[in-house]
Order: sequence, then structure tokens, then C-alpha cells
Amino acid sequence: MDRFTAVERALRDAAPHALLDALRASLARHFGAITVDLLMADYGTTILQPVGPLPYPTESLPVHSTEPGRAFGSQQPRLSSDERSGAVTAHLPVTVRGDRLGVLSVTLPGEEASPEALGELRQLCEVLGREILVADHSTDVYLRARRAERLTLAAEMQWQLLPGRSCSGPEYELGAQLEPAYAVFGDNFDWSVSADHLTVTLTNGMGEGVDAALLTNLALSAMRNARRAGLDLVGQAVLADQAIYGQHRGAVHVSVLLLRIHLATGRLEAVDAGSPRIWRLRGGVVEPVELEAQLPLGMFEDTPYAVQHFRIEAGDRLLFASDGVYEVASPSGERFGERALARAMTSTRLLPPSQVPRAVLAELARHRGEPPADDDAMVVCLDWHGRRS
Repeated sequence: MDRFTAVERALRDAAPHALLDALRASLARHFGAITVDLLMADYGTTILQPVGPLPYPTESLPVHSTEPGRAFGSQQPRLSSDERSGAVTAHLPVTVRGDRLGVLSVTLPGEEASPEALGELRQLCEVLGREILVADHSTDVYLRARRAERLTLAAEMQWQLLPGRSCSGPEYELGAQLEPAYAVFGDNFDWSVSADHLTVTLTNGMGEGVDAALLTNLALSAMRNARRAGLDLVGQAVLADQAIYGQHRGAVHVSVLLLRIHLATGRLEAVDAGSPRIWRLRGGVVEPVELEAQLPLGMFEDTPYAVQHFRIEAGDRLLFASDGVYEVASPSGERFGERALARAMTSTRLLPPSQVPRAVLAELARHRGEPPADDDAMVVCLDWHGRRS
């Protein structure tokens, strides 16, 4: 058995909570590893935290000024050497299908740090990432390592609904972020891909706290139920609308944007039920995508919905932002607004989609200043590459 297969088998055979222990032992045996550390990205994607026991780890590393952080941001290995011992430390991104989980740092003796060994370690990071996603169903170890502080109950509910924070395929790249990460309550996003379509759903539940989280949960669960039953976008909107109205009789509502992209052609179907809005960056020009606004879900009984169509082209970038972005005011009372968002899209045009939402929200925080956010905000970025013939 070759060493890659041996380490892979050790990971697959390990107990869910003991993946790191099994990996350390196996890498020491087969690669001569001196140290092995796993760092998970926190909910705000601003720091990396080591997997370890409670209480919450205190030795976190910032994403923007450390070697592990640079590996996480660039999604490329970063190497550093110890001149005295000759040991080489490789910081390797742990990512699964575009979903960035964290960084694995492995220190090897200099003679063992061959390009072949580093290539095998990169592949093992993908295996590790898949095992972490499976283990999350059975243990809290890796979820706990993602949080620098305790989440509010509403935020706990919202984060458990998410499919991830980034995703990629041959035709597209997606990145998304919610803020404030540890106290979000109404905003949410969802996506699903099949052989033919990419479906993206963005929601903004009315209200605050647990009430908003429960409302969003109901809406998103209804739309998922409809989607998994094979219903089109109108069917998804109608089922969710009926579920919310049936539960609340029009007292509350949910703003939703439903999108379905045909992967072979870039043809896009949309149901705009209130929020958020779409911006497109094409050829260096930022402009809004105007859609016919329809009633939010749950306002009235038997609300009809209609699909609108437009096409995206290879090289297009779409940005979706909830009203918690547009409405943020500076200390002088100036709204962040559409112009600031367009400037943010232009200034982040060279970043990959996985980093754009965090960068836009950072600009939003600078605009707001010191006062804490009084509404949650969601930013989702989609780069469209198109299908190669």
C-alpha cells in the first residue's frame, strides 16, 4: 500500500472527533511529519482557529497577515523554512469543491519536503475536507473550532441552514457571507447544482432575532421541498408563499430572489419577490439588473408569481446584496447606497468570488464606523465562466 492510500484509509477509519489525531499519527509514520495542525476559518472568515478542546481557542491567527492566512486567501500552498533545523512547514488550504474550510500546517524534515510529497499532501487536504464535512453530522469538534465567540441562537439557526460559504464548478464560482456573523438573524442564502442547472436562492426574513430566523427557516425549507420535488421557480415561490401565509396569515413576510441558471447556455430565470437586488459587472462597467418586483412571500393568499428571463455571458460577475447593505448609514447619516456598492464591485474586481463578499462587507463596516450594525447584511458574488464546448 502506498503512503497516500495509507493516510487516506486512516482518515476514513478514524472516529469523527479524532480525524486530526489519526492524521497526525499517519503523517508522522508515512511522511516523517514533525508537527501537524488544523486551523478552521471562523464564521467571519477573518481569523483561523486551531482545532482543540474547550474553552474556545485563544491562539487564533489573522487571515490577512500570516502565512496560514495567505494560504487560505490565495488557495495556494505557502512554504516557510527553519534555517537552523532545515525543517519546512507547508500551509495547505483545506477546500472541498470551492468551499474553503481552513488550512492544514505540516512541518516536515527538509529532506522529506519534496515536490512529490507536497503534491500528495495537497490531495490529502481534499480528503480531509470531505471527512470533516461528513464528521460535522456526528460531532461538534470542527463546528466549535469555527467560532471565536458564542453565536446567538438566531445565528446558530441561520448558519445551520447554509450550504457553505463558497462553491465552484467548471461554469461558475460562488462566494457568500453573512454579517454580523455571530448575530445574524434574517438573511440567508442557498444553492444547489444539477447536471443542467445552478439554482440560487437569497432570502431576507422580516423581523429580528429568533422570530426572523424561524421565518427564514420556514421559507427556505418550503423552497427546498418544492425544488427537490422537481417544481420550477414559480412552484418554489408559490409553495413557500402558501406555507408562510398559512402559518402567519399575512402578519409577516419574506423577501426572496430565486434564480436558476442553465449551465450550458447561461440563460437565467428569475423570480424577484422583494429583495435582494442584482448588480452586474461586465467589461469593467457596473450596472443594476432591473427585474419586475413582485410581492414578498406570505403577504396575501394565493399570490401569483412570474418568471423573468435574461442571459449572462462568460466573464460576467453578478453581485447580490440585501437591504442591510444599502441602508447602512455613516456617522454623518450618509447611506452606503448604490454608488458605494458599485465602487466596491469595481475595487474588488480582481478578487475571486470567495473573497469578494468579505471585502465588500469590510468596506461597509468602514462606512458605518464604530456603531454596531442595527441590521444584518448579506453579500453573494457569482462569476460566470460558461461551459466550454
